Amino acid sequence: MNSVTRIARKITKSFLPKNEPEGVGAVVRRCIGGSKNYLDPFLMCDFATVSQPAGFPDHPHRGFETVTYILEGAIAHEDFAGHKGIIEAGDIQWMTAGRGIVHAEMPAPSASALQIWVNLASTEKMCEPAYQELSNDSIPRATPEEGITIKVIAGESHGIKSSVFTRTPTMIMDFSLAANKKVEQPVPKGWNGFVCVIEGSGFFGADRFLGKANHALFLDEENQGEYFSAETGDESVRFMLFAGKPLEEPIVHHGPFVMNTEQEMLQTFYDYEHYKNGFELAKNFRSSIFDGVPLKDLKQSKEVVA
Repeated sequence: MNSVTRIARKITKSFLPKNEPEGVGAVVRRCIGGSKNYLDPFLMCDFATVSQPAGFPDHPHRGFETVTYILEGAIAHEDFAGHKGIIEAGDIQWMTAGRGIVHAEMPAPSASALQIWVNLASTEKMCEPAYQELSNDSIPRATPEEGITIKVIAGESHGIKSSVFTRTPTMIMDFSLAANKKVEQPVPKGWNGFVCVIEGSGFFGADRFLGKANHALFLDEENQGEYFSAETGDESVRFMLFAGKPLEEPIVHHGPFVMNTEQEMLQTFYDYEHYKNGFELAKNFRSSIFDGVPLKDLKQSKEVVA
């Protein structure tokens, strides 16, 4: 009887993102989108740290999705269609910009968060804007054994499946491992992936690559393996795993817009400037949080336990 050998994915690159300015007075550490360009289908991944009066006042998007995961504190959100609220520590907001949206994201009063931009296929770029929002308590968790917790934001792990609909096939998970633990996570062949280490340290991939807090690690792009592995020594670790199916389409990226061709980008500029084809509500829009979150809406920052 022939035995089947399972192959684990390798880690081929690691780096420590540097602080850089973004928005109005905010600071981000960019894992993807800076020195590391796109990792199809991921366009950008930022660790953002922001406190009032800094933030991300009214700005547009088209052609992709933003995934905002609050690590500490809270962020207020408001768009030109009247969708508004506060997302707090442990919450996730999955926003499909689609054909067009204008929104603001401001700290309430301070926050640390991960924001990921997920590209949309050409057939999805002009879809209607949409939101999927899950509170910390409503995000399902897998606990394959004591000392291992996996918060399943998108995708499936150890029989636990997220309710988030991913237009672009994607998995996003928040892993917490106690000391001296090991975990495996299936990753479909052909998918690209990366890891962001939030706290502690661990050993990742087939070659037990050492990953430390605040570092980004990238899975090999040969995509030969069928699962990802992580383990700890004497120190615990918390990390995020991101993986997605490449779209393999042209990317034309200008600021807050991501399309497939230069002609589509020119049309996007025209639509935004003339309030057409998805940007009609942008005319005369100014969010109530443009200058910061009103005092009555502020909530004390808090830290979430995954």
